[in-house]
Amino acid sequence: DGTTGEVFAGSVPVVDSAVMRHFEGDEAAAGDELVIAVARLMEHADSQRRLQVRANADTPQDAARARRFGAQGIGLCRTEHMFLGDRRELVEHLILATDPSHQHEALDALLPLQRADFTSILEAMDGLPVTIRLLDPPLHEFLPDYTELAVQVALEDERGEDNPRHHRLLDAVHRLHEENPMLGLRGVRLGIVIPGLFTMQARAILEAAAARIAAGGDPQPEIMIPLVAAPQELELMKADVIAVAAQVQKETGTKLSFKVGTMIELPRAVMLADQIAASAEFFSFGTNDLTQMTWGFSRDDVEASFFSTYLDKGVFAVSPFESLDLEGVGALVALAVSKGRAARPDLHLGVCGEHGGDPDSIHFFDSVGLDYVSCSPYRVPVARLEAGRSAVVSSDTA
Repeated sequence: DGTTGEVFAGSVPVVDSAVMRHFEGDEAAAGDELVIAVARLMEHADSQRRLQVRANADTPQDAARARRFGAQGIGLCRTEHMFLGDRRELVEHLILATDPSHQHEALDALLPLQRADFTSILEAMDGLPVTIRLLDPPLHEFLPDYTELAVQVALEDERGEDNPRHHRLLDAVHRLHEENPMLGLRGVRLGIVIPGLFTMQARAILEAAAARIAAGGDPQPEIMIPLVAAPQELELMKADVIAVAAQVQKETGTKLSFKVGTMIELPRAVMLADQIAASAEFFSFGTNDLTQMTWGFSRDDVEASFFSTYLDKGVFAVSPFESLDLEGVGALVALAVSKGRAARPDLHLGVCGEHGGDPDSIHFFDSVGLDYVSCSPYRVPVARLEAGRSAVVSSDTA
């Protein structure tokens, strides 16, 4: 018990607080005194804040929860989770394809599955913007572990078993292996190197939007191209998306409304933000990767190896992955905002890293003129409150 300091042995039965039940839509909790007080506070914060609050959500369930918690859209819908489970085999077919026709077969099989995913999410967020990030991780993440597969193949060979598929898979895993995958073939680079991958995803999004319009809905998809470092990368991908949109509109007889933008997560993208803005209708700052790229950190490695020493010795007061490094990463965000808006005054700006739910970081994002923050559904109420508090503090000091 964090209040009393008591420690209980074993698992202790717990229940959601009345406030949590209220946010989850339990009408019976509405009469609780604490719930009434929190509701009044949230209403006041919402009336004061300029900054919108969206949620990071990858499933219809998360999207619906985020909406109940007061989210004004989805700031990050990650599509890589949609390629796991039973669909991993289809991704394997795509990777193992030896000619374009086999690649197209794999993409054609993935298309209706992706379309169904996006239709459900757009329905859950009907009337609100949904920013969908096209595939970001390197492809090897969808393949078996190299060591385990190599052992399996070796044992099969020793037993005299002939399994050509496993041999092809092992060759593919070896071919796609990267020493530093975070800086390798991922994000927009996948879309350029594997023709049809990003256009399949864009078609799935736009066909889902057309289906929602036909059903009387109001879908507001925003297609986000990840890891852009050069304006030419975004230009290539945007041209493909526009071409697919024209095809879908012709096929469905539906007029589609959508945006195309990019994540700003590389220092080079910051420096060329004005050029990138020429093709982007929105920027979303991926502050997790931007922090890694700026500090030269690999988060998975450094947090367990030397962060505690750095904190003890005062190199930083708090982990830069928890609260934004204002002097370094924050300065880059401010620079990209300035350069992007100078080139495109109507550029929509948001943040979708974990910092979008951090109180101190929210105040900074408000001060540099971002339009929204996006965070975990469960942090949406906190972000709403802090965005309101930031507006009040700003008006008091003006």
